[in-house]
Amino acid sequence: MKTTIAVLGVGLIGGSLALALKSDARHRLIGYDVREEYLDKALNKGILHAGTTDLQTAVREADFIFLAAPVEQIYPLIDQLAVVELKAGAIVSDVGSTKQKIVRYGKRLADKQVTFIGGHPMAGSHKSGVEAANERLFENAYYVLTPTEEVSRADVDRLTAVLAATRAKVIELDPAEHDRIVGAVSHFPHIIAAALVNLVSAYNEQNGWYQLLAAGGFRDITRIASSNPRLWRDILLNNRDYLLDIAEQWRSGLDRVMQLVADGNEEGIEQFFQTARDFREQLPERRKGAMQPLYDLYLDIPDHPGEIGRITTLLGAKQISITNIRIMESREDIMGVLRITFRNEEELEKGEELLRFFEYNVYRRD
Repeated sequence: MKTTIAVLGVGLIGGSLALALKSDARHRLIGYDVREEYLDKALNKGILHAGTTDLQTAVREADFIFLAAPVEQIYPLIDQLAVVELKAGAIVSDVGSTKQKIVRYGKRLADKQVTFIGGHPMAGSHKSGVEAANERLFENAYYVLTPTEEVSRADVDRLTAVLAATRAKVIELDPAEHDRIVGAVSHFPHIIAAALVNLVSAYNEQNGWYQLLAAGGFRDITRIASSNPRLWRDILLNNRDYLLDIAEQWRSGLDRVMQLVADGNEEGIEQFFQTARDFREQLPERRKGAMQPLYDLYLDIPDHPGEIGRITTLLGAKQISITNIRIMESREDIMGVLRITFRNEEELEKGEELLRFFEYNVYRRD
C-alpha cells in the first residue's frame, strides 16, 4: 500500500522535497499550488504523480502533508487546513526557517486528529523555482524536526522514516533552541552582510572606487545580501526576540574589539582574530549548514585568447555542469584569476580533478 504525501507549494524546496520523496516507490506525491504553471512544470519534469490547485483534493487522502511555502505563507495554509477534511492520523510538517511561532500556530490543527511537527531542511540553492528542483538538494544536510512534548515518539519516527528518502541527516531540536541557533548562524549574518553593503553603498555615492574595488573577498563575504528582501523581512520578524538579543551581544563584542584598536592593544587584537580563526577551522567542510554553501574553484590561467573557452569545453565534454564563470578583477585575498561555480559538491570535485589532470593551478577558498 502506497503512502500518500501532499506537498503544498511547488517551488525550489517543495519541488526538491517531492522529487526526493518520489524516489521511494512506496510514496505517491501530490502537489498543490495556486500557480497552475508551477504544477505543469513539476508534472512535466516528473516531480509529482499528480497536481492540483484545489487544496481539499490535495490533502484529503494524504498521510503526510508538507507546507513548502515561505514563512508568512505557512500561517494561512494552516488556517486553510483547519477547515478542510484531513485524514485522521496524518502528520503535517513545514519547511520554514523559523520554528517557535509556526509550531505554536500549528497546534490549532490538533482538533483535526492530525499531528503537527515543525521542520526545517537546512539546504537551499542560489536558483529558485521548480525548474531548479534537485533530488539531492537535501543530501548530507541537516533536516531539523522540532516536535513538542505533546507529539508521540511514534509520530516522530514515522516522519523521520519518510524523510529518509531525502538522504538528509534528521535531528531534533526544541523550537526555541532552533530559532536561537539559526538566528546566530544564518539570520543575523544576513543582517550583517546587508548592513555592510549598505554602508559601502553610501560611501560609494561620494567615491565610485568603493564599488570598483569591492569585488573579490568583499563580494564573497556579502553574497547573502543579494537574498530575497521580502523573504528576509518575514524571517527577521518571525525571529525578532532572539535577533534583538543577538544584536545586543554583537554590539558589545564590536565595542570591545574597537576599544582594543583605540588602545593600540596589539596582543588583544591578534587574540580576537586567533579565536575566530580557531573556531572557524573546526567547522565541517562538506556538510551543508544553515546557509547555502559555495561550490567555487579558482584557477590561474594563461592570458591568451581561447583559454576560457578551452576550460568550458573540457568541462562540457565530461558533462560537468557549471552555474557561473567570472574573471576576477580584484583578488586581494584569493588565489587564482578565474572563478568557476559548480552546481554541487560532486560536480566541483569532478571539475577539480579534471582541471588538475590538464595541469591547471586550481584552488578552493578556505
